[in-house]
Amino acid sequence: MIATSSAVPPREFTARALLTGLLLGALLAPSNVYSGLKIGWSFNMSIIALLIGFAFWQSAAAAFGRPRWTLLESNISQTTASSCASIISGGLVAPIPAYTLLTGQQFDALPLMGWVFSVSFLGVWVAWYLRPSLIATSGLRFPEGMATLATLQQIFSHGAEAGRRLWVLASAAGLAASAKLVDSFFWTLPRWAPSLQLERLTLAFEPSLLLLGFGGIIGLRVGLSLLLGALLAWGLLAPWLLAEGLLQLPADAQGPQFAVLIDWLLWPGVSLMVCATLTSLGLRLLRTGTAAQRRKRLRRPAAWPAAGFLLAVALVVLLQISLFGIEWSLALLSIPLALLLAAVAARVVGATGIPPIGAIGQLSQLGFGVFAPGQVPVNLMSANTAGGAAGQCTDLLNDFKVGHAIGTAPGRQALAQCLGILLGSVVGVLTYQLLIPDPQAMLITPEWPAPAVATWKAVAEALTGGLGALAPDVRWAMLVGAACGVTLGALEGLLPERRLRWLPSSAALGLAFIIPASISLMMTFGAVLAWAFASRWRSLGERFVIVAAAGLVAGESMAGVAASLWQLLR
Repeated sequence: MIATSSAVPPREFTARALLTGLLLGALLAPSNVYSGLKIGWSFNMSIIALLIGFAFWQSAAAAFGRPRWTLLESNISQTTASSCASIISGGLVAPIPAYTLLTGQQFDALPLMGWVFSVSFLGVWVAWYLRPSLIATSGLRFPEGMATLATLQQIFSHGAEAGRRLWVLASAAGLAASAKLVDSFFWTLPRWAPSLQLERLTLAFEPSLLLLGFGGIIGLRVGLSLLLGALLAWGLLAPWLLAEGLLQLPADAQGPQFAVLIDWLLWPGVSLMVCATLTSLGLRLLRTGTAAQRRKRLRRPAAWPAAGFLLAVALVVLLQISLFGIEWSLALLSIPLALLLAAVAARVVGATGIPPIGAIGQLSQLGFGVFAPGQVPVNLMSANTAGGAAGQCTDLLNDFKVGHAIGTAPGRQALAQCLGILLGSVVGVLTYQLLIPDPQAMLITPEWPAPAVATWKAVAEALTGGLGALAPDVRWAMLVGAACGVTLGALEGLLPERRLRWLPSSAALGLAFIIPASISLMMTFGAVLAWAFASRWRSLGERFVIVAAAGLVAGESMAGVAASLWQLLR
């Protein structure tokens, strides 16, 4: 633990720390909404917030004689910013659009903000009660939190290093933003494909620096798994489906035919992802300790967190009843299920650093498929409770890991998280509604593939309409995908960490069936470039590759949001 004691207590929960975190979160949240609808993934903004906050306030201290930015203020700021930016776990890029696609019902901004806030607010208090067992006494590492802690310690030990990383971040963001604005307003960047036939199958190269950056973040194993999945789905299966007459393209088909092909390919992809993640999740949970040990670590709740938890429960239950017409008994049932699954997600994140938010949502969907068969609102929005709670729970536990190491008061971090999700709910909902004014026409298209939406929609359709409503060839494809998923999930859950690099990533393999092959190819290219650079210049790679990749993601996504809003206003 870093020593923070001194004659004068160091500044921590200050107005500038909170305002800096809120401002950065408001700027970064649209980036995650954009990337979530594009490729189904989002980026943790803690390290970006650390670097920007440190650089700004240290510069202000030197130039204007302001008090120096402290380690504890930096942690409060990044907690606020990351919670605001991670608001998409509340359902904005998955169950909420899927609900609109299946029912045709769209909500006004204010009710939607209330719903997103309520499920996220519940996750804050789940994290609070898990903190003593998972952070204070457990040996769980929380890799994402440890990466944030290492960055925090490094920039405060070597201030010049923060400046170098920030310069790389800003340069990459500026390059990506410029390329996106040129592509949107001045000159369409060429999408290259070897032939027209391959272009119809989406096997082309997408000129996107955001995808290149995401490739650098995900790493070589996931990147190559995306390539393998794209070749299987779009290079082998799609041509076979067309040759056998199971799918037919329009006679005058020009350009990528994503909308036609995805109706078949998403089923084996979803089956593979869901079965693999649930199998791996179950095996990892069995290896992390018994339920009796977990119950033994629980402590008597304090008064004000208990009040916050009860308020969250009341909000979630009442909004399910009033917004979606869900019976009160089923709305109440969503609470214990959300608590259980959020705790499961927390342990998985603590051990692996990978938040299984999608699998948690699908597992909740399966549960409600048993309790309320055929009811789309229950299947999607009650299940959304578990996914939203799990997302904010794991985000705050990573921040608690940092705070525990440097001596931050956990109550102050929880309050910062609450303020972050309050603003994030407003910014996230407005961004989603401005970007996607007509979900039924715009989503699950080449422009907005929205793979998470496709996954939630497919599972809801299978559980409400029944598998018998699907064509026999689709059911066989789902069975094969599920078998492959269970096999890969078992291997991922049982193999030691050092062996996993030789195993394809089941999440990436399944995702490649749901997004255009052009996206997978570009992300693979980014992963290979990052790996090659880090292999040749190891020290530079460790310091700057992730920062540069994050800049590319943030720059293009923010420019993309601005371009989309400008076109809508026109």
